[in-house]
Amino acid sequence: MTTTATPGTPSTPGTMPTTTVPTIVGSLPLEQTMAGSPVTESFRHSAERIARAAEDKAAARQHAKGKQTARERIDALLDPSTFLEIGRYTGSGSGQRARPSGVVTGFGQIDGRQVAVYSQDFSVSGGALGTVEGDKIVGLLDDALRLQIPVIGLIDSGGAKIQEGVAALRQYGRIFNRTCAASGLVPQISVILGPCAGGAVYSPALTDFVIATREASHMFVTGPDVVRAVTGERISAEDLGGADIHGSVTGVVHYVAEDEADALAQVRTLLAYLPSCAAQEAPRYAYDDADRVQDSLSAAGVGALVPASTRQAYDVVDVVSALVDHGELVQVQEDFAANVVIGFACFEGRPVGVVANQPMVDAGTLDVDASEKLARFVRFCDAFGLPVVTFVDVPGYRPGAEQEHAGIIRRGAKVINAYATATVPLVTVVLRKAYGGAYIVMGSKAIGADLNFAWPGAEIAVLGAAGAVGIIHRRDLARVRDEQGEQTAAAEQERLIREYEDSVINPDRAVAIGEIDAVIAPEDTRTVIVDSLAALAAKRDAAHADGKKHDNGPL
Repeated sequence: MTTTATPGTPSTPGTMPTTTVPTIVGSLPLEQTMAGSPVTESFRHSAERIARAAEDKAAARQHAKGKQTARERIDALLDPSTFLEIGRYTGSGSGQRARPSGVVTGFGQIDGRQVAVYSQDFSVSGGALGTVEGDKIVGLLDDALRLQIPVIGLIDSGGAKIQEGVAALRQYGRIFNRTCAASGLVPQISVILGPCAGGAVYSPALTDFVIATREASHMFVTGPDVVRAVTGERISAEDLGGADIHGSVTGVVHYVAEDEADALAQVRTLLAYLPSCAAQEAPRYAYDDADRVQDSLSAAGVGALVPASTRQAYDVVDVVSALVDHGELVQVQEDFAANVVIGFACFEGRPVGVVANQPMVDAGTLDVDASEKLARFVRFCDAFGLPVVTFVDVPGYRPGAEQEHAGIIRRGAKVINAYATATVPLVTVVLRKAYGGAYIVMGSKAIGADLNFAWPGAEIAVLGAAGAVGIIHRRDLARVRDEQGEQTAAAEQERLIREYEDSVINPDRAVAIGEIDAVIAPEDTRTVIVDSLAALAAKRDAAHADGKKHDNGPL
């Protein structure tokens, strides 16, 4: 039994200690609880008023330009009701003086997986970055590194806050530092939804993928006004640094989106193929017997898509689509260096990176742009544990002074480095031809690929038959031409070409020395790839135990 006593009066020695009966909270009026106290009510009204005013201002400014607000973009990107905002009133406090900053930061989910996201708010000082905004982005990047989750940046900013001077520039340096630290450890995706100028452009350039809207986005180190003032050249923002320019000419943009909805949908599509961090595996998707039957039927006809003549072009995207799950290939940098195709696909529910020469563009030759496109993609796949499947049909490097002067030696070597240092499963299929140095760098056995296959009749040699015969038998053909005429010389050249093809450039010699593991029929290609990936599933990089192999810097 509980005893009571007058407050401050000691109990009689030897008796039970006196206690006070607490008042039951449920019996209090609402205004005397934390739920309905004047302070809480004031906070609610103030927070709602400030938030509504800020969003109304943002909507009026952005909607007039056909653009969403920073918060609308986050809502469109993430799973419904999963966004947790962090630091909304950093810099001002949450009281009556609360004011939004130029960036919204927080966490949310995409397809049930946690991500970190920041969205620059152009309605607040043009989304300019200062101390507050920089601190929020750096803090988010630090959290993403600690939690090992992907980072998505929605970019729409006029640049640094001029009035803050070097303090604003310092923040860009800190962001660059954290972005580099995260490179190769967590996926980073930048979405350009407005202007991105000056030093700010290097933040998205350091990330793994850059997506930009076709109409509204611009990226340049020096804008049209500066260009005109310094050089006298008059050029529009679109022609200087629009999405199409960066998507097809510079290669900065990996995907040109039609609008904001398309851009945000592409983020979700990319993440579906990627692990949350380098230490985890990519998602695996359900794949049943019905799927297997359907995809096998598609793969059975892949040989009919490729002409037998090595001089006749075809679309390698059709070939890849016939071989991968559900015919789905998500291309990356589709409009840049189109002589090679890179992208993500699945084999029996397992995501992989795909690399292929594209005979429809410059005969599928390698050049400086294609080399860098290919090399960085292979390194990305290696950093995040995605197997690389390579389809080879390459006549060599593009010849000419332009390519030599553009640095094909230095830049082409990046492909060698990417494949030679990769530790993920590497499976290569030679479809028709692979000549010279281009054969070596395109995932050959000698450079480090695990399993290599070739279709029947595939030509693997230093040179194509016509070129080789022209060099080896130059004098003999000249003598025949002089003695017996042009027609006889042409017939002799064709005979020598057939002889060279039969004895030198067929895949049998490559099989004999172990450069090709097997010659396979086209209709068996999918099955062989699936079995190869299964055989290599346990491949591990024993040299690294910390979950991070290397960064994915802009090669």
